[in-house]
Amino acid sequence: MSEPVIFTVSELNGCIKSMFEHAPYLANICVVGEISNFTNHYKTGHFYFTLKDENALIKAVMFKTYAQGLDFVPQNNMKVLVYGRVSVFERDGVYQIYAVNMERFGVGDLYLKFEEMKKRLSAQGLFDDIHKKPLPKFPKRIGIITSPEAAAVADMKNIISRRYPLCEIHIYPALVQGPFAPKELRDGIRHFDSDSKCDVIIIGRGGGSIEDLWAFNDEELAKTIFDCSTPVISAVGHETDFTICDFVADKRAPTPSAAAELAVPDIYDLKKQLALLDSSINVSARSILMAKYNALGVLKERQSLKSPMFYVDK
Repeated sequence: MSEPVIFTVSELNGCIKSMFEHAPYLANICVVGEISNFTNHYKTGHFYFTLKDENALIKAVMFKTYAQGLDFVPQNNMKVLVYGRVSVFERDGVYQIYAVNMERFGVGDLYLKFEEMKKRLSAQGLFDDIHKKPLPKFPKRIGIITSPEAAAVADMKNIISRRYPLCEIHIYPALVQGPFAPKELRDGIRHFDSDSKCDVIIIGRGGGSIEDLWAFNDEELAKTIFDCSTPVISAVGHETDFTICDFVADKRAPTPSAAAELAVPDIYDLKKQLALLDSSINVSARSILMAKYNALGVLKERQSLKSPMFYVDK
């Protein structure tokens, strides 16, 4: 046996990196997988994530230069196509994908269907501002249609209770994903709209892929919201997510938490406004009373009031 070659750690990692970079089939690859451990590094703008399937995973990085060219924001559990090369990060001795582009996998047909539906319903006038109903300033009852297990429910209840504890909160449990979800969402709208059970309705869920949010792109749900006499706030996904439900609703909130803030006033702001009004009324009342008092003082000094014989003597 020949004597082993002695490397430093840096030399070994450099050698392995050179092997990776001189393998032509690793220089231009396309990998399909599901995103996990996604981090959008706020200082550098780089994306760091893991790409996985049911049997394995690989680390990946997309630098800011390429990341800012994407037309969507990657999220955990999103299935994507990643284009780039495989190389080694020498410092850590880790091989990973250096991504130069990324596409959502399998959403092309759904995206086209979404755009076609959006165009058709817009032509029918379902999105026109003239049909948008104003939100009540001081709602007594709010109906929330979503999954009762969702974290968004607790957030909305906490925000509404803190901002405006005078308001009642009613939850209509509904599926927010899958083939049976659209019907349950429609039933929730009709339930709260019947007999004016609520002053405003919030319908929504947390973020997800376009497949996860597809129940909110249901055409019948859009028409049910359009026909609803109670104002509806749509709060589906994150700020960058848009659904048909968002366009037809009377108000679109970027997140469920934001919907809760839109639905009710802040009682502390109301107290401040009332305090200012009270102070303003007191100042105005004092000013009026002082003016009347001064006017009365002028009248008291008139000679005709001091001497009843004033006009007789004249």
